[in-house]
Amino acid sequence: MPFLSMRNPLTHIVLFVSSLLFASHLAAQTNEKPSAASDALRICAIYPHLKDSYWLSVNYGMVDEAKKQNVRLRVLEAGGYPNQDKQKEQLALCQRWNADAIIIGTVAPDMYYSSLKDYVGNTPVFATVNQLMVNADNEPLIKGAVGVDWYWMGYYTGEYLKNKHPAGSGITSVALLPGPKSSGGTKPVIQGLMAALADSDVRVVDTYWADNDKELQRNLVQKAIEGEEVDYIVGSAVAIEAAISELRTANKTGKIGLVSTYLSHGVYRGLLRNRVEFAPTDKMVLQGRLSMQQAISYLKGTPYQKNEAPIIEALTPNNLNPKVVADSLSPSEYRPTFYINN
Repeated sequence: MPFLSMRNPLTHIVLFVSSLLFASHLAAQTNEKPSAASDALRICAIYPHLKDSYWLSVNYGMVDEAKKQNVRLRVLEAGGYPNQDKQKEQLALCQRWNADAIIIGTVAPDMYYSSLKDYVGNTPVFATVNQLMVNADNEPLIKGAVGVDWYWMGYYTGEYLKNKHPAGSGITSVALLPGPKSSGGTKPVIQGLMAALADSDVRVVDTYWADNDKELQRNLVQKAIEGEEVDYIVGSAVAIEAAISELRTANKTGKIGLVSTYLSHGVYRGLLRNRVEFAPTDKMVLQGRLSMQQAISYLKGTPYQKNEAPIIEALTPNNLNPKVVADSLSPSEYRPTFYINN
């Protein structure tokens, strides 16, 4: 094929048209819109753990809301309330992931009191479920909070027992298994419980502490029912779930009452079968949704309520409102979800 001379007019026309087409192609590539996934908001959520269905239900609420609103979600969990260093590392990991916002259920309320900015920079932070306490320098980073005062979770639990065993009715003994000492909600639960039990005949005779691990709580239940006679075991959902099976093994079902300080799937099944007498719920699924809605509203610049607190509901075998249960518990088939890439 002969080489085309640059002096040939036809050659100039061909080259001119080719250059126009190439320039047009470059412009199209430059102006091409990013994919929906790359354009989506990036939200990082950190939980104390996913050992029980309480945080699983929070996870479900967040994940379902993230899917509905087409945002990207990354979930991290510290593995337990004692793991403070691990949660600090996870905050830094959210930063490296370029999160637009961070939702955190802290493992200790004052752990980031003067250091939150060191871990998150200028990334907006939203507290979920557990109280997040910071000083004035770090306060501007917190753009929202969702959660109830767990004092009232304890108070309503104690109120149920007080109404059953008022002053003068005869001493009623309770073994208390509140969970880990380091948990943000444990202390106010006990304060509320004891305040409600004042002027009643209910007495807390033993208190056993351990992380919300099934085996650890099972060991404590065994200790409680092998010791002095108790009329009730009152405690975390993990403890009460363990107590249901341990009482059955020890042939003490119905002889020792079970009262939970919060709701879980196992506690709900116990309520359905009359194995558990009472549990308050702070609507965990709804809390997960509300935290996600707060973060998205802030990032999109739309109005939102900075502090949200669902109404605590009391559940008994004769009072299991389906709407309240749906706002509280994830579907039975749901499993923990760590990534949503919308």
